[in-house]
Amino acid sequence: MSFKDYIEETRRIFDRILPENGITEIDYEGPNIVVYTKNEALFSGRDDIARQVAQEIRRRIAIRPDPSILTDETKAEDIIRQIVPEDAALKNVYFEADTGEVVIELEEPSILNQRESSIIHKIKEDTKWSPRLVRAPPMHSRTVKEMREYLREMKDDRKKFLHSLGLKLNIPPMEGEVWVRMTALGGHREVGRSATLVSTNNSKILVDCGMMNTNSSESKPWEGAPYLYLPEVQPLSSLDAVVLTHAHLDHSGLIPLLNKYGYEGPIYMTQPTRDLAALLQNDYIKVAHAEGHKAPYESKHIREIIKRSVILKYNETTDITPDVRLTFYNAGHILGSASVHLHIGEGLYNIVLSGDVKFEKSWLFNMANNKFPRVETFMTESTYAGRDDYHHTRKDASESLVEIVNRTFERGGSVLIPVFAVGRSQEVMMVLEEAMRTGLIKNAPVYLDGMIMEATAIHAAYPEFLNRELREQIMVKRENPFMSNIFHKVETRDQRQEICDSVENQIVLATSGMMNGGPVMEFFKAWAPSPKNSLVFVGYQADGTLGRRIQRGLDEITLSDGGKQVKYDVKMAIETAEGFSGHSDKKQLLAYISTMHPKPYKILVNHGDGEKAAEFARLIRQRFAIEATALKNLETIRLM
Repeated sequence: MSFKDYIEETRRIFDRILPENGITEIDYEGPNIVVYTKNEALFSGRDDIARQVAQEIRRRIAIRPDPSILTDETKAEDIIRQIVPEDAALKNVYFEADTGEVVIELEEPSILNQRESSIIHKIKEDTKWSPRLVRAPPMHSRTVKEMREYLREMKDDRKKFLHSLGLKLNIPPMEGEVWVRMTALGGHREVGRSATLVSTNNSKILVDCGMMNTNSSESKPWEGAPYLYLPEVQPLSSLDAVVLTHAHLDHSGLIPLLNKYGYEGPIYMTQPTRDLAALLQNDYIKVAHAEGHKAPYESKHIREIIKRSVILKYNETTDITPDVRLTFYNAGHILGSASVHLHIGEGLYNIVLSGDVKFEKSWLFNMANNKFPRVETFMTESTYAGRDDYHHTRKDASESLVEIVNRTFERGGSVLIPVFAVGRSQEVMMVLEEAMRTGLIKNAPVYLDGMIMEATAIHAAYPEFLNRELREQIMVKRENPFMSNIFHKVETRDQRQEICDSVENQIVLATSGMMNGGPVMEFFKAWAPSPKNSLVFVGYQADGTLGRRIQRGLDEITLSDGGKQVKYDVKMAIETAEGFSGHSDKKQLLAYISTMHPKPYKILVNHGDGEKAAEFARLIRQRFAIEATALKNLETIRLM
């Protein structure tokens, strides 16, 4: 059916179901058909009609108010602030012009019943905007605020982009021989620069585009980039879609590079992934410049990626090419992390790419989902799938960290913990807050340096992605562990120097997690020569990183300091608190596969150092009698 036919058929169905529908326009917006109407009842309360139409035309329907009836945003906000009672504690109002919704952040949204309240009805009646009530995040996030403002500024450009995308998605698939292939572009038999190309006779879909976890990606970015110059992905404008599993730079770090070199299509991700990826990518540029490197892209390329982002929730399915549908499932790794389910053709073939996955409930997230509608081929990570890779429990991790801190404090030292800003930082914060609150560790200042506090605020902005217990603790009980008075954000260089010079017991969480640069290096330089202090690793240290070298026993290191090369003796205690990893260990990965439903016919193994991935593939064949392969970078496998 052509674009024009879809529009005419949609209008006929609406006219049949509700003759007085007030429809002014019907248009494509990405995979959706958007219906604009002046009928307030239709856009604000008749979801049943949208579902009925969607079933008949087999397309998702979004019903929105016609822009001509919407009250000016400034005036509408004044009206809303006058209507909402004081005891609801209104905190913020922001408008989503592309959907016709006004999001009203309240400390007590339960006071306003979304369906029966006369207040809600009055807001609709007086402003014509559809109110969506949400509980106000307990922490302010500059990133979330700036993201909303930027998307509001770009609403016209986004509308044009999504309309163009909708037209492309409506192009009928080419006829002829049907086939499905996967090409390893990065992160195969290695950890870092994750990138996998899924190709069909109609589509080219790139899943992730990350950088290596070594300094080479900062000084010579192409040394740490995926193999983007292969004919399969050149020119980059030939790609039909990019899918991002999560925000860590080894998966998202070079997504803006795609735009710089010609890709102008959609990037599919969850909403927290969009915000966190932008935060990390902008910080990457900042750190590169501070260390005298030229970043491979600029902030304008990050903004273009945001403008072309298409946001999906978990378990929400959408067309991303004429022959492929995408569904995200919780991966349990970091905030917004997703496993990717690709449904190819009309029941033709199904692929699941796990991304980084945690098959265990953590302090922050529910365990990864491993139940899918269909799956013929499954790609799994193998970061900790080696022979001896068995993790300690979260309880072990907590007890280990408490013991290390107490031992360090007893000898008069301080504790330095290199962390990723996203994920491990928040879990370590929760352990330290509980330990000090319950007296397991004496009260001491915990300093957060880098982007940790901002990343934590983004976590608080998306409570629906946290596990139920933490979500209720933060949003209902108002007991936010991240807002404890033990935590102090490092704001300035002078403050950092004061902390470095201090001899009293203190704890510092600082980026980067693998000690490839960032503020952690300033504390390390100051504290490494004293055996009183401790350096505690709580996350994965990739081969080639300074963190891995120190973890393996490096006792002397030469670092740049003020333009000079200075030698530092590493006499501080080197500790590892096992059990904080956001990755599944071998036992959990095997449990994920053994309980997976349905069982795949083929398993591909990636994201593991050296031969670890190949060893895990052999174990899968032996344990489950399933065909398993660990591709090498540059290899292509035909799946059907």
